[in-house]
Amino acid sequence: MSNTKHKKNSEYGKGPHLVLIGFMGSGKTSIGRSLSYKLKRAFYDTDKMIEESEGITVSEIFATKGEKYFREHETQTLREIREDRIPRIYSLGGGTPVSLQNQPLIKTIGTVVYLRLSPEDVWERLKGDTTRPLLQCDDPLAKIKSLMKLRAPAYERCADIIIDNGGKDRDDVVAEILSELEKRGWKIPPESYLAASKNDNTEN
Repeated sequence: MSNTKHKKNSEYGKGPHLVLIGFMGSGKTSIGRSLSYKLKRAFYDTDKMIEESEGITVSEIFATKGEKYFREHETQTLREIREDRIPRIYSLGGGTPVSLQNQPLIKTIGTVVYLRLSPEDVWERLKGDTTRPLLQCDDPLAKIKSLMKLRAPAYERCADIIIDNGGKDRDDVVAEILSELEKRGWKIPPESYLAASKNDNTEN
């Protein structure tokens, strides 16, 4: 389903990149890698970019330097991506679009795809995952519901395309994204619609 409510996106000059946003567990990494193969573009995860820059994990950044420091690093990373003119695919951290200063940056980076899930789908995918600092609490499902309620409007404001990703095969989601991009003038090689490799089941 494409996002038709927020026409203001057209007011922003678009960069050449494909940007994936969504809550943690929405499949940004696995789908991003599949799209990288299909579109012959390099794929980057901004959380991984920050980890490489800092030399420690996101969880360690939260624990030692705080969330505010991490969010400032996210914004700086977006500014650097905006200046990159080589077409790539970027997956953004789940909280990145929430910041009001980040939203216009995200819109100018490129075409933005929001991978949407229900809180229950997120919890089913992430339960047992101890690497998510925001979910280290007594009631993770309640925390997920609270965070998603807060973040969903921001995701929708940034998105050019909204894809419901719950209960779907990854290849079908990838094909749906390619179809939406083609409608927006992207040149999609016909062979890109063939089934993607199923070797990567990583979720982000």
